[in-house]
Amino acid sequence: MVKTNENIANQRFDFWSKNVSDKNLKNELEQLKNDSQKRENAFYRELEFGTAGLRGILGVGTNMMNIHTVTKATYGIVLYMKENAMKSIAISYDSRINSELFAKCVASVCASFGIKVYLSPLLMPTPFLSYMVRDLKCDMGIMITASHNPANYNGYKVYGADGCQITDSVANNLISIINKIDPFSVKTDEFEKMVKNGLIQFTDDEIVNRYIADVKKQSIHLIKNTKILFTPLNGTGFELVPRILKECGLKKLEIVAEQSKPDGNFPTCPYPNPENAEALSLGIKKAKEIHADIVIATDPDADRMGLVAKNKEGDYKILSGNEIGVLLTDFIFSKRKESNTLPKDPVYVKTIVSTPLAAIIAEKYGAEVFNVLTGFKYIGEVIGRLEAKGEENRFVFGFEESLGFLAGTHVRDKDAVVASMLTAEMTEYYLEKGKTLVCRLKEIHDEYGEMFLVTKSYKFPGAEGATKMQKLLDNFRKKPFEKLAGDKVISKIDYLAQTEFELPKSNVLFYATANGSLIIRPSGTEPLIKAYMSAKSMKILQQMVDETEKAMN
Repeated sequence: MVKTNENIANQRFDFWSKNVSDKNLKNELEQLKNDSQKRENAFYRELEFGTAGLRGILGVGTNMMNIHTVTKATYGIVLYMKENAMKSIAISYDSRINSELFAKCVASVCASFGIKVYLSPLLMPTPFLSYMVRDLKCDMGIMITASHNPANYNGYKVYGADGCQITDSVANNLISIINKIDPFSVKTDEFEKMVKNGLIQFTDDEIVNRYIADVKKQSIHLIKNTKILFTPLNGTGFELVPRILKECGLKKLEIVAEQSKPDGNFPTCPYPNPENAEALSLGIKKAKEIHADIVIATDPDADRMGLVAKNKEGDYKILSGNEIGVLLTDFIFSKRKESNTLPKDPVYVKTIVSTPLAAIIAEKYGAEVFNVLTGFKYIGEVIGRLEAKGEENRFVFGFEESLGFLAGTHVRDKDAVVASMLTAEMTEYYLEKGKTLVCRLKEIHDEYGEMFLVTKSYKFPGAEGATKMQKLLDNFRKKPFEKLAGDKVISKIDYLAQTEFELPKSNVLFYATANGSLIIRPSGTEPLIKAYMSAKSMKILQQMVDETEKAMN
């Protein structure tokens, strides 16, 4: 007899009901007794551990984020570390609900089985965790975060000794170990006891100072007169971003009060993604009141940076990740060439879904351009290969269109702290020349040409949604687009099957016409299919959006 999702969910529900002792989780189990749909969504599968680690909705169940799913994944990591003679791990966490609880849970599991733990005493940005791993020479790292996901999510990212998120092969190895674990069989010692005996060690302020010092090495222009409004969106950027801006000369800094302190409920923006206009609305309102030159926004774990810029008419424009990437590429390369600090053979890295315009600008300065799969770890891997040859100083800049930017090699992940600093310096540089960032962007488009781009996300929640997502992706492979916006598709690439490019296999589909392109992939962190569209005109782009929308239904 074939087991249905409902049967599997009910069996797991019964098992958890017998084993869960946590009062809050027991109450949640009680509520699921009379709600078959919610019960199925909570238990129909194990929370998937992927290359991005864990990510899920908070709550009771095998498919949810709770102390038991965290324990299960962490014990799998411990077993992997033991198999590979690894001895130490760095752990930090963001401002989300239960982040500190989960961080202590991870620390307790690791320390109980003899892994030395270095734990951040306070919430810190994800790039700082990447820095911790490298600075403390740890074998692995775990960051408790759900990045820019909605408020009801949490998760964690797993890092290797290089400070990069783990590779696909390591993730697959971990999955095979984790899937065999019963979380209720994992017994741990008391957290405070292990702190006292030194198995868990809190990091000190000196490592933060070293991180800030390394970020400042990427500074290329003094900030004097720019007026900046900053919002950490109730996340971890609340301390380090203002600090770096002030240390680089900024005098006119204001912060959006309602979003200034860490708060996992994200009361003003339940979806704290700086790509979304809603998350930036309070900042824009405040910017108009104080006449700020720019608004900088960081997501809850401060690895992504959003930007709103004032134009000459006094209006405010939300810049896309691609627009910010183009501006920063142009500024960093031109300023470093001007100051004779550009390396002889510069390296530039971007993801395949990010605008080709940025690569064209980098190539103008003689850069070797690498196009990598979506996910900043692939940018980190390029830096790692350079480091292995003693050539890491060739790396100048890397970015992905979802607001991820990195200058320097101090971390191996996107870093909103260094991005905020360089964005502030860039704004100052052009204001000194009588230009806004919007003006400079227009100049770049006038010189190189403009591609119109948009990213659309299509939601497929729950067990039913997961099935529909898979059917859609299978269908796109069986019946690929032959035309887009009336133009014949002249290039099709399935990154799961292609052998032309030196890239890992990935669940990504690419279609190109003479006038645009479409890239489709499932999100690695949410129940979404994402579509990245580019076209030579807004009319063609809108047609492409309409056709893709129809195909997703």
